[in-house]
Formats: sequence, C-alpha cells, structure tokens
Amino acid sequence: MLSTGFIGGGRVTRILLGGWARAAALPKRILVHDPDEKALESLAATGVKFERVSAREAAGADVVFIALHPPAIPAALSEVKSTLTRDAVLVSLAPKIPLSALVDAAGTSRVARMIPNAPSLIGQGYNPVAYGYGLDASAKTELARLFASWGEAPEVKEHHLEAYAILTAMGPTYFWHQWQALREVAAGFGLATAEADRALRAMLAGSISTLLETGLTPAAVMDLIPVKPLAEVAPTIDTAYRTVLPALHAKIQPVVAV
Repeated sequence: MLSTGFIGGGRVTRILLGGWARAAALPKRILVHDPDEKALESLAATGVKFERVSAREAAGADVVFIALHPPAIPAALSEVKSTLTRDAVLVSLAPKIPLSALVDAAGTSRVARMIPNAPSLIGQGYNPVAYGYGLDASAKTELARLFASWGEAPEVKEHHLEAYAILTAMGPTYFWHQWQALREVAAGFGLATAEADRALRAMLAGSISTLLETGLTPAAVMDLIPVKPLAEVAPTIDTAYRTVLPALHAKIQPVVAV
C-alpha cells in the first residue's frame, strides 16, 4: 500500500496525517481532495507533505479514506466509484453509513469503517474498525500495519461503531475543557505548569484505574473521597450524559442505503 488518498482534508485528516508524521510512518504518496481551500491550507500548515488533487485522483490510491460527514458521502462515492482501482481499499471514517451501503455505492466489497479518535495525533488513539467481507486476513493485516502508528485499532462488531463514536470519538470533548480549567485553577494556586501537569496526569490515570480495576462498586469508588466540592453540579452533568448522548446515538444510527 504505497499511496493513500483522502477525500476530505479537515480535522480528522489532519489528526491522522499528524499521527503518521510523528511516527515517521507517512505513506510514500498522500493525495488529498477538499473543495475548501482553507481546509487544505490548515492541513499544509502542519508541515505534512501531500498532493492537492481532485476527488477522482484521490480515489485512485491504494487506500482511500472517506473523511466526510455522513450526508456528504453519497455524492462523493457516486463521483469516484469508477476510479477506484480493483485492489483498492475504501475506509470510511464516519458513523451512520453501514458497510453494506458503502459496498453498494462504491461497487467494491473491499471496504472498512473506522471511528477515529483524536489522540491518534500522538499515537495514543483508540480507533475501532469493522471490515467488509471483501477483505481477507492479508488485507486486514496490511491495514492494521497502516493504522498502528495511531494507537489501537481493534476489530469490533459493526453495529457497535456508533456507540464508539459517542464513547471514544467524542469522549475527549466531555473532559478536555474541565481538565484545562483545573490546570488554570492550579496555576492560580501557585503551582508551576510542569508540576500541575504531572499531578493532573497521575491523578487521571489513577482515577480511571480505581474505577475500573479495584473491584469496588461505582458507588463505593465515589465514596472514597469525602469532600466533593462540585457535588451540587454533578446531577446536572449526569442528566446531560443520560439525555444528550442517547439522543445523539439514536440520531447517528446507520441508514439502510446511500
């Protein structure tokens, strides 16, 4: 797999190319199509070298990534269907459009779906993937090698991908602003940035391990610390999780065709 094509040059493409660059694992040719010149300028600003091409040219690569929002995928596949090579692999990075619809729309069974995760930028991503029936063990191994620089890429059941979109793809957005606020508060208390960041990293790692690995019930874990300064707002946050996220999960469920 010497060449990769990206149809869509936005955030996800920047993350994935950045992950390859940091791991010194960039493919020999990177072809990117995006009608938005600003998106391409942002991608170029990362320092990664790529070729600006048409959608059809990007679709001529060995591995073609569809880095578009679900509503834009049907038209894109219709445009490039005739230019996909016989041995090419098409990888969709979006929820909602199932493998069966990709096969029908692209005219090939060599398809896969991945739900990418932002920490792939530093090689610590969690990117669940489901493979189409046209990809044999050898093809999966090649793709796994391509994905390895981004972090983990476990093979999962396709009908679970939308759950991972909520859990892992969007998950960082639930916490990043809180962690940054905590960093700023710590700085206000006089801690140097390096000191606060070291403490924050250790606290977060230890906290998730305590919840998942001690064998204690969630209630027991939460009772380990008697002083809970944000207890008054916790119910509001919990309610948001239990209403907003299920509604979004329902909204991104797969459609039957494109």
